[in-house]
Amino acid sequence: MSETLLQVKELSVRIGTGDSAIRPVDAVSFEIRRGETFALLGESGCGKSMTALALLRLLPQPAGEIVGGSVRLSGEELLSLPENGMRAVRGGRIAMIFQEPMTSLNPVMTIGDQISESLEQHKGLRGAQARRRVVELLDDVGIPDAAHRYGEYPHQLSGGMKQRVMIAIALAGDPDLLIADEPTTALDVTIQAQVLELIRNLQKKHGMAVLLITHDLGVVSEMADRIAVMYAGQLVEQAPRKLFFGQAQHPYSHKLFAALPDASKREERLTVIPGTVPLLNQTFYGCRFADRCERAWDICRGQVPDWFETSPEKGEAPGVQGVRCHLADPTLSAPTDRTVVDDTAAQPARTAPAPQNVLLEVDGLKVHFPIHKGLFKRVVGQVRAVDGVSMSIAGGQTLALVGESGCGKTTVGKGILQLLKTTAGSVRFKSVELTRLTSKALRSRRSDFQIIFQDPYSSMNPRMSVVDIIEEGMIAQRIGSNAQQRRHRAQDLLRQVGLRPEHIHHYPHEFSGGQRQRICIARALAVNPQLIICDEPTSALDVSVQAQILNLLQDLQRELGLSFLFITHDLSVVSYIADRVAVMYLGRIVEEGDVNEVLEDPKHPYTQALLSAVPRIDGESERKVIRLEGDLPSPSNPPQGCHFHPRCRQARPECRKSYPKVTRLSETRLVRCHLMDSQVK
Repeated sequence: MSETLLQVKELSVRIGTGDSAIRPVDAVSFEIRRGETFALLGESGCGKSMTALALLRLLPQPAGEIVGGSVRLSGEELLSLPENGMRAVRGGRIAMIFQEPMTSLNPVMTIGDQISESLEQHKGLRGAQARRRVVELLDDVGIPDAAHRYGEYPHQLSGGMKQRVMIAIALAGDPDLLIADEPTTALDVTIQAQVLELIRNLQKKHGMAVLLITHDLGVVSEMADRIAVMYAGQLVEQAPRKLFFGQAQHPYSHKLFAALPDASKREERLTVIPGTVPLLNQTFYGCRFADRCERAWDICRGQVPDWFETSPEKGEAPGVQGVRCHLADPTLSAPTDRTVVDDTAAQPARTAPAPQNVLLEVDGLKVHFPIHKGLFKRVVGQVRAVDGVSMSIAGGQTLALVGESGCGKTTVGKGILQLLKTTAGSVRFKSVELTRLTSKALRSRRSDFQIIFQDPYSSMNPRMSVVDIIEEGMIAQRIGSNAQQRRHRAQDLLRQVGLRPEHIHHYPHEFSGGQRQRICIARALAVNPQLIICDEPTSALDVSVQAQILNLLQDLQRELGLSFLFITHDLSVVSYIADRVAVMYLGRIVEEGDVNEVLEDPKHPYTQALLSAVPRIDGESERKVIRLEGDLPSPSNPPQGCHFHPRCRQARPECRKSYPKVTRLSETRLVRCHLMDSQVK
């Protein structure tokens, strides 16, 4: 059994004073051993990040304070250290990498100088010594040409490389414990796989422990040795990985698993956790999950459940495995006459869409952006963001467009909607060529197609109420003969997307992330569209909220016959919601087909690499990842021949000479790859 590195007992945090004080961390206890990965899992608002900040005594000031408990690092009590003592701990013995590297890095300092700051603070290194060590750290985290990158700024790096720089800064102090707060949430699956592999390798090399904070069960399955589930400021379950993924005990844990989308659930609705995480400025007299739990009974609402230890596995110490739930109390017997609500059966199961006429046809779409240089802004090149994309979407069908960030997915969506000027190609909506319409004619067609953006908050005017946001499109398209009719329609739309009619007078900041996305869906529906482009609509949402949005989109498609272009990099969502899938790389589609064809038998090496990088929820975490070397090439200077060949392990000489033509494997399947030439007559 490994030595205990970090011991947290009854840690409690309060923000504010009086009756309105929030208690985001309430008597939390856990241990982390040297060299292990301990995952803290749960929805947004459960207190995970606040727990991590409390360990480092970095609570928001002046309102935040630790009001109870103990935090011991190698036996030393951190809560009793003076502030100058904590400065030696932060970045030294305990380091932290944050969810969004761009906001964590200083945009006006080179990455070399930012890493050097930590070396000077914790190792006393300066000058040439510090520079040599920075280059070593950049090499350790897998950044190519480290000596050259030393002098670059954060904006010159990709998202994955920024996260690697954050890891290098964290490693500079040789920490015993690395806190990773949602380190891969905004990353593509390929970059996510690289970052997770990097953390694992560095953990083995340096022998450090990792506190992994996440809501991604796939990442937990791959990385964690032990798991603690957090809900409303408390730990509700703790277990070793194998036991948790095989025999999770708390109803909340069961709900998280049931809400995950995958291909096996295509014909059914995803399980939804009703309601939201309760406000933490109240006194709880029962189980905090009771109002959202279908297994709750009277005692759950009237008595706070104790922590019940379960029999530890061989080699596990007492106290590291248990559950906070009345169902685990051996002195109680749950009622047997309760009716358990099956929310997957509340609505009809999904049925395959009936064949319909083609609604949208895109042929050879190109969107190039000129590169200007010099005083007279001469055009010296082109960024080929979209470089010859063809696709079609039938009425009532969902086409998923997948690929790494920077491959041109969002630009395709904006090009289809004519929100960006197209360079070449054809976009026909119900046989009408959109690229040739005048501005006035195009404006009159806007009601036929709408878009839902990735970040709902930034896509809404914070000074407009919900009713104004929803009515804006109706007014522009002259839908509704008067204000009263528009108001009634706005209320009906809110009901349709699962919000209350009285919400129309509220403002965006008063809603949760999932509720904001529902408002954006209502806004899109207000003008009666036939096609909606969904640009990463669930990427920033918890798994429970994601399930609500996916169910809602499917309900709307069934009721209204909507078509969707679903832009995403989450292949588990694709396997659940899409009818067809197109895989995009550097401005071009490299593989397309029915969703089962592509995901179960990928032909293009890039598609194979994407699918291999998706974490599996099986508790074993063993998978063979096809690692893509390097980053996506620049669309302003794409490689000669097949754009993918510099990163492809199966590249042939002809791949470097010419771009592959379309190979049709069936009526529904096509691929662009020289490897297919010899397999198809």
